[in-house]
Amino acid sequence: MLKNYTGPILIIIAALLWALDGVIRRNLYTLPPITIIFLEHLIGLVILAPFIFKYIFKTRFTKREWWLLVLISVLSGLLGTIWFTTALLKVHFISFSVVFLLQKLQPIFAITTARIFLKEKFEKGYILWALLAFVSAYFVTFPNGAVNLETGEGTIIAALYALGAAFAWGSSTTFSKMLLGKVEAKMSTFFRFLFTVIITLPVLLLFGYGESLMAPTLAQFGYLALIAISTGMVALLIYYKGLEKTPVHISTILELTFPFIAILIDMKLYGTVLVPMQWIAALALVFSIYQIARLRQSYGEASAITE
Repeated sequence: MLKNYTGPILIIIAALLWALDGVIRRNLYTLPPITIIFLEHLIGLVILAPFIFKYIFKTRFTKREWWLLVLISVLSGLLGTIWFTTALLKVHFISFSVVFLLQKLQPIFAITTARIFLKEKFEKGYILWALLAFVSAYFVTFPNGAVNLETGEGTIIAALYALGAAFAWGSSTTFSKMLLGKVEAKMSTFFRFLFTVIITLPVLLLFGYGESLMAPTLAQFGYLALIAISTGMVALLIYYKGLEKTPVHISTILELTFPFIAILIDMKLYGTVLVPMQWIAALALVFSIYQIARLRQSYGEASAITE
């Protein structure tokens, strides 16, 4: 029974690490987003390489698996992050804006693509608990349900970028699951980072950000290394290990623990005060996440088609 909970537990741990990501990245605000993406993936790649070097040349990929790696790297490693960061810039990083609202649509894209490409079927009771988690995450993020729709003339453009990011990250969950059915998590993580570095570098140079590679201070390089061993490479490796054992439609809802944990971190570090509605929504979110994690047991017993 405990084995069937391993996947959900690992995904929740990854979500915990991602919630800490914003705290670390505050120290990198002077750097262009694409520079941060390139450097954090490069550092993560260098750290991970010695541990899996002997497996690199033993791993054989089919043409389909190579294309999946490229697709995941482009969508999740590059476009998702760039689009989301650009969207936040358009609304001046207002946390209660339409950007964060649309980002919550990520599970819809993940579930839809999982139904199309993986033919995943829902367990009994899944839709009810997923809806509760979805609504709860909304009210945890937005006090009293209020979304700031008046963030200037950039709001519409920001919304489009945020929608694109939600699609990129949501669909990447499905494509990662397809890859993990054939390739070990550690190898998937390594090549995902390798391809992101290879794809990002020419884009970075093409748009004139080459000089920014030398812009980080020693302290910022330290933060980039910290990201690699916590919220970046390590978190992705943990997530992939969890995704190996968990269907996409369950894992994408478990990821909604991210806003709940992020709010708690803000409360602790920055004195954010939660309104009563947020506390109620947080309890509902935790309860729904627990119920969805329990569905993993029946999934394991039934030997679902995605494993």
